Order: sequence, then C-alpha cells, then structure tokens
Amino acid sequence: MDCAYCFLGCLLLAAAVPLDAAKRFHDVLSNGRTSGHMREHNQLNGWSSDENDWNEKLYPVWKRGDPRWKNSWKGGQVQAVLTSDSPALVGSNITFVVSLVFPRCQKEDANGNIVYEKNCRAGTGPSADPYVYNWTAWAEDADWGNDTNQSYRVFPDGRPFPHHHRWRKWGFVYVFHTLGQYYQKLGRCSASISINTTNVTLGPQVMEVTVYRRDRRAYAPVAKVKDVYLVTDQILVFVNMSQKNDRNSSDETFLRDIPILFNVLIHDPSHFLRESTINYKWNFGDNTGLFVSNNRTLNHTYVLNGTFSLNLTVQAAVPGPCPSPTPRPPKPTPSLSPAGDSLLELREAPDEDCRINRYGHFRAIITIVEGILEVNIVDMTEVLTPLPQPEDPSMDFLVTCEGTIPTEVCTVVSDPSCQLAQNTVCSPVEVAMGDACLLTVRRAFNGSGTYCVNLTLGDDASLALTSTLVSVPGRRAGSPVRMASGALASMGCLAVFVTVIALVVYKKRKEYKQIENSAGIKGKGLNVFLEHAKVKFFPGSQEKDPLLKNQPGIL
Repeated sequence: MDCAYCFLGCLLLAAAVPLDAAKRFHDVLSNGRTSGHMREHNQLNGWSSDENDWNEKLYPVWKRGDPRWKNSWKGGQVQAVLTSDSPALVGSNITFVVSLVFPRCQKEDANGNIVYEKNCRAGTGPSADPYVYNWTAWAEDADWGNDTNQSYRVFPDGRPFPHHHRWRKWGFVYVFHTLGQYYQKLGRCSASISINTTNVTLGPQVMEVTVYRRDRRAYAPVAKVKDVYLVTDQILVFVNMSQKNDRNSSDETFLRDIPILFNVLIHDPSHFLRESTINYKWNFGDNTGLFVSNNRTLNHTYVLNGTFSLNLTVQAAVPGPCPSPTPRPPKPTPSLSPAGDSLLELREAPDEDCRINRYGHFRAIITIVEGILEVNIVDMTEVLTPLPQPEDPSMDFLVTCEGTIPTEVCTVVSDPSCQLAQNTVCSPVEVAMGDACLLTVRRAFNGSGTYCVNLTLGDDASLALTSTLVSVPGRRAGSPVRMASGALASMGCLAVFVTVIALVVYKKRKEYKQIENSAGIKGKGLNVFLEHAKVKFFPGSQEKDPLLKNQPGIL
C-alpha cells in the first residue's frame, strides 16, 4: 500500500512541472515532427534527432506575430529565400541553398560585416556609422576573443562551434530541419547543405530553415523559411527539339523533309547517373519502328505532313539496395562429407555493388507541315541609273528557293566579317511567282565597297537563310551610264555641226547656180545631202529594250 502512495506522489510532482521547462527542437520549429515520425526514416548522415533539447536562453523562441520580430534587425526586416535542385532521383544528393535579403541600403562586406551602401541613405552625413552590425569588432573584444567562458559559442543543442580561422566572419547560425532531424551550421549571408536521398521516403517533403544572428553573448532570430522538395524513383527527362529553317521550335511544329535534332536533357544536378549506362528508346509515331541508342542526341526526318506522337523511354542502371541473401538448397553429398559444406552455401551473398534499373519517360505531340526548304542567290547585278546619279548605289539579287512560296523577304547588310549589322530591310512578297520560286530583291548600299548580305525568306512556319559577299562598285568616269551619256552628247553636237554646214552649202548654191524652172526639183540637192548625212551619222538599229525581257518581279 505504501508503494502505491509513493507512485501517486510521483505522478503529482510530475504534473506540477511546467510544460515549457525544456523545449525540444520539434517544439521550436514550426515544421516539427515527433520522434515517431523520425523512426519511419533512416538517419541522415550528420543530422540529429529533433528530440534533443533546445537552448532557449541563448536562442530565444518567438512565435509568428510576436512584436519582437519588428526589432530583430536594424533598419527593417530580413527575408530568407530557400531554393533546392529538387526533384531528386532517389539515391542521389539534393542541395539546399538559403540566402538572406537585407533591407534597402544594406549589404555584406568582405569581412562578413553588415554595412550601409554608400550614397544610398538620405539625410546622413559622412560621419554616420557605416556599420549595421560589426561582427569583426565583436569578435575582437573581450567577450569573444579573450574570455575563458565560451559557453555562448555553441549551437542551440549545446554543441560548440567548430574551430575555424574564418569564424570571425560568420555572423549567422542556420538550423535546417526535415524528416524529424536537424542540422546546424555557421555562415554568412548564405548557406548550403546537401543530403543523400537513399533512405528518404518517396514523395514531397518539407525543409525548414531558421536563421539567428549574433548578438554579443546571445543570438536573435531574424528569419524563417521553408520549401517543399520532391524525391522520386523516376528519371526526370526533357527533350529539346530543333530544326533548320524552323521558325518557332517552341510551338512543336516542324517542317517536312528536314531532319529534326532531338537532344535529351536529364535532370541530374548531383551527377548521380554519371557512371551509369543509359539507353534511349525512341518511337517517333510515324511507323518507322523503334530506335534504341546510347547517345542522347538523335536526328529524325518526317516525310509526311500530319500530327505524330513522340515517345521516349530512358533506362539507366543505378546503384540500388541489394536483395536479401536467400539460402540455396545444399548439394547432395556422401554421408561421410563434412557437415560444414552446407553452411558455406548459406554464407554466400551477392555482390555489395548492386544495381537497379530506373526509368524516365517523355511524350510530345508534334505537327509536321510544308515549308521553305532552301534558298540560293544565283545572280547579282548592279542597278544602272541615269544622271544625276543617286547617293546610294543599288544591287539586284536574283533569288531561288525550294519548298513553299515565301511571304516575306528580309536582308541584313553587314560589314565584310558579317559581324556588325549596318542595315535591315524586310518587305512582303507580293509578286505572283506561280509554282516556281524566283524573285529579284533590290537593295541599296551606303557607298561602294564589300558587304556581307544575309537574305532570309519566310512564311508562317519556316525561315530559310543564305549569305553572300557582294562587291558594290563606285560611279567611275568610264562606267556604262557615263559612257552612254557621253556618246549621246557627242552625237547631238555632230548633228548641229552637220546642219550648219548644210545651210552654208545651200546658200552658196543659191547664190552662184542658176535656179531650175521646174518647181519639183527645188531644194532637191539639200534634201539629198541631208539624207546622205542622216544615213551616214544615224544608221538604223534593231530595238533592244531590256524591259521586254521576261524577268521576275523586283522587290
């Protein structure tokens, strides 16, 4: 009976103990889990159970909405940004990075101190304190440097800070928490950790980070942040598709009769699959069969228009859990054989480096249409213009193409190295060409010289490009235009001279020769002379007009 009274007394004493006498990590962290949750997962390397006690004296705990948060940092609030390279293939490593965003006009200097940016704060003179928090000065004073009592240089669970020559520049304490476990780390304005996911349960998980800043002999919370990450047994696969002359590869519409380049991208930031043999199995949906390759790039040409379903399966052999050894039946032995032979069969175990196949899948619906397959410049001609000559010389480019008829043409005129663009002109193609793709493109140049010309023909689905170097001549004195003009001027002068001579001869004949009585012969000599002169100086010629030639329209 006395034992029963003692037991009841102990229960009463335990009930009288305050519930907040000792906080644990899972009590402090908002994403805290019980130890039962942690037991569902294997231990993360280097992490500790959140059942451990939290030192609330050095690391005070403030709930959300506590007014003390407003004064936790000088000049405003600090924001924490948490990122990761999730999703992660089970067995690989996943990395988390948390970065601090300080209030306006504040930054971290080379020594890890938080300082004000120059010429950023309004209304402050040159004598204002440049420091928001001077960790270096705190480390050099007696409190941090020479005091034998170093009880405040510990993490929230009481473990001492690591001895490192850069500890003076570390002004923040980061506490990472996930899966019922935590990890503590010193750092500056950012910190990162990596965990292996071999023993992590598949599916979404939560990572939370709490950040404290140094505050003399204690620490003050400045930010909290959490993010969801994903662990999966599927290989994350994406396929980048590109094609020559394709106008927009993002719309998954491509051209017929031109190879499409398929480039497989696997999400593997920790290089977990670096030593794995990876096979790619392609089905392009056009009844061409199954293609198997160990190369992540592949070309395929569709020869028909239409809509096709692309399917890719990626297979990789990765390190995985080894199966439990199973005893094999003992070999039949004579009765006189040693009994230990059968025990050797039970001790045999598979190779510890076991591998397991992981798969990834990619599917897409692509559309195949007709387009401009090729474009060529077959001739270049200088444009001859009458005087007065224009400032900018022009050239005609005779262009042919294969495939559909283009709806627009663009030219980019650059320097001879094709690096520095000087002029870009685009115009619609409004010339009726029928079934043949043939047109003349006229472009002006900024004076004589050598130019690089990029010419592009386009329609709704395709763009075809060609380039050439063109030498644009200057307007020389002996150019065909000037020679033709000079010849016309000379012939005009000669005609005037012949007319003057004819008048002089006519006057002499009228003055010294008797006039015939017949009126029909009057003026006959002058007419005959003029006819002979016309035949001599203006011989007849056949009509040769270049405009009568059958040439394509000029753009």
